[in-house]
Amino acid sequence: MDNFFEHRARKRFGQNFLVDENIIEKIVRAIAPKESDHLVEIGPGQGAITRLLLQRCPSLTAVELDRDLIPLLQFKFRDYPAFSIIERDALKFDFGELAGERPLRIVGNLPYNISTPLLFHLLGFRGKVQDMHFMLQKEVVDRLSAAPGNKSYGRLSVMVQYHCRVQGLFPVPPQSFRPAPKVESAIVRLVPHAQPPHPAKDEPLLERIVNVAFQQRRKTLRNALKPLFPELDADSLPVDAGRRPETLSVQEFVELANYCADLEEQ
Repeated sequence: MDNFFEHRARKRFGQNFLVDENIIEKIVRAIAPKESDHLVEIGPGQGAITRLLLQRCPSLTAVELDRDLIPLLQFKFRDYPAFSIIERDALKFDFGELAGERPLRIVGNLPYNISTPLLFHLLGFRGKVQDMHFMLQKEVVDRLSAAPGNKSYGRLSVMVQYHCRVQGLFPVPPQSFRPAPKVESAIVRLVPHAQPPHPAKDEPLLERIVNVAFQQRRKTLRNALKPLFPELDADSLPVDAGRRPETLSVQEFVELANYCADLEEQ
């Protein structure tokens, strides 16, 4: 009966369905769901991961954009009364609506075409989230965990590492999916900090500085920051203005942002 509904992966939704049982079990072991958890799955697809998650944690909310998948999922998991599906675009969904006494544990095989904006969207709910486990393009996981000076290090690295502890877990080969994508995938764990190790006085200002700095990453800080602070005395910065943004650590970006926040208050 589970084959009663047939569904082809849709390119416009960036769908690649996970079919490798060994990888599915490995992902669920990494998540280690408990019966008391409040799980949220973004883009459950045909329910490959959902099935094992529900066996360990019956309270699961799925956020799915493809309305044709919803009856399939409702049928497959009809024996789990605490399973619910919200038909919504995850990029626009207020995940705070789902938060209650228990923090959210968010999981998902994120579509490659929206993964970066979706990660930034989810960071906005970090205070209500225990952890996040995502399948992403390996290139994106490399960017999330990159260190200063690495070619993958950029805006995404700095802002996610500012808010979360990042742990790349394991790769997932293309043949684990149907249809097989043309890129390697990987699983990453993000654990929001209760308090950032290096708190910024003005987090929106930090984000603006990081964004501007990496828009032209080959420029020195002296030149990169001119659009934001035309009158800035670059020689007075807490870091060498002759350095390129890609060489600054998260802590140094925070020190730079805090210096600029103090200037704005004067």
